[in-house]
Amino acid sequence: MFKANQYVTLMASLPYLGELFEAQQTPLSRFKLEARLKMLSEEDAVLLQQIQSLIRWHHVPISRTDAEIVAAAEQFFQQVKNPLLREVVAFRLELHTIVAALRRRQRGEKTAPVGEPWGYGRWVKHIERHWAEPAFRLQGNFPWLLEAQQLLHADESVALERVLFSYVWKRLGQLGAEHYFDFEAVVIYVMRWDLIDRWVRYDGQLAVERFKNLVDAGVGEFDQLFA
Repeated sequence: MFKANQYVTLMASLPYLGELFEAQQTPLSRFKLEARLKMLSEEDAVLLQQIQSLIRWHHVPISRTDAEIVAAAEQFFQQVKNPLLREVVAFRLELHTIVAALRRRQRGEKTAPVGEPWGYGRWVKHIERHWAEPAFRLQGNFPWLLEAQQLLHADESVALERVLFSYVWKRLGQLGAEHYFDFEAVVIYVMRWDLIDRWVRYDGQLAVERFKNLVDAGVGEFDQLFA
């Protein structure tokens, strides 16, 4: 593991990210970010990669099934005891689960996929019980959920992504508020950098096509929790 002063050096080498939706480009290129991350110890680099493989759904192979994703999540929580890292991964998995439920229902699934590993986290059973409700009775916990449901129904893909990105950005800021020069700060930084990278490379027409593909994909079978 790094010593404290080594984390200071790493974090000090990373430029300020700014605000998500104001960015015209990432504050440093992916190449430069990866070069900075080579300062991580081998153990931390492996852990960061493990976290990214769980939450970076836009890079998940199409062949990866829900069962494999859930199994990987369970393995992570068995191995990793760091409270913040556990909370970061848990909230992202729970978000994926909620949106996956919205998309399943949007494509016409009238009942919850009870008995199969379709999602992960504390809300799975709750969603299954309240499948027919617009926001699964979760709007108290997620005030943006009703808006997300409406945007999904209206095929407003870019606006939906903006709602989801905004929630993730804000939540990451809250979780990382007391972490500045440690491994947790590095993880939060990389996750927020990734959001900026995705947003600035966003193409409206491509977003519409991606959204439609997600809703229509596998009408007979829905293998992925989230794309």
